[in-house]
Amino acid sequence: MVPFSHLWPWIGLGLTLILLFGLIRGDLRGDRSVPRTRDIVWLTWAATAAYMLHQFEEHGIDAQGVHYAFRGALCATFGFADVAECRIPESFITAVNIPVVWIAGPVCALLGRRWPAIAFGYFGVLAANAIVHIAPAITGGGYNPGLLTSVLLFLPLSLWAMWVALRRPGLGVPAIAAMLLGGVIVHAVLFLSLRAYLDGKLGMYTLLAVQIINPAFLILVSGIVMARRSLRPAGRSP
Repeated sequence: MVPFSHLWPWIGLGLTLILLFGLIRGDLRGDRSVPRTRDIVWLTWAATAAYMLHQFEEHGIDAQGVHYAFRGALCATFGFADVAECRIPESFITAVNIPVVWIAGPVCALLGRRWPAIAFGYFGVLAANAIVHIAPAITGGGYNPGLLTSVLLFLPLSLWAMWVALRRPGLGVPAIAAMLLGGVIVHAVLFLSLRAYLDGKLGMYTLLAVQIINPAFLILVSGIVMARRSLRPAGRSP
């Protein structure tokens, strides 16, 4: 029987097809006064679909035809040359990916109907993840699982969302700063908690629990920054 840690990327691929149908044929916009491609909520749903495709490249079949390739790359990053001896559990990868995409993506999109900054904040995880994949490739590391979708999907989507945010009242530069900060925090918590686990400072269940709640930082950071901005006296500059 195929373990769930290897099965979920394929389930995600099916969910992507459903979401793409909704994006094309349905109406997932939060603001019907603007075109879909300039609506933050619609773009967040698109980002969720893009991330599910990215997950398939990482944990399903990568661009070189390797199955479940990302764990091997992650193990190498943490000093395990032999995947068979790698102490990074597959459950860690599952606990990272399902909450941050299957749950956080839709939650941010739905909350974005009332608070657009929260929907926009979801792009932080795309932007930060794109850097994690693209930077090593530029510095001579070559292809890594997830690089193709980072270049073709994450980078253009993140840049376009920032362009839209700059032109939307209530978002602008503070929302972009909050978005990027949230993405950096999520990735920092992910890597630091894994390092702590490998060093024996965290137990398995604590490690998994951290990954499950970690995406909440995307909502918290954007919410706090934009709330502080809205409370400023009218005469002060943003």
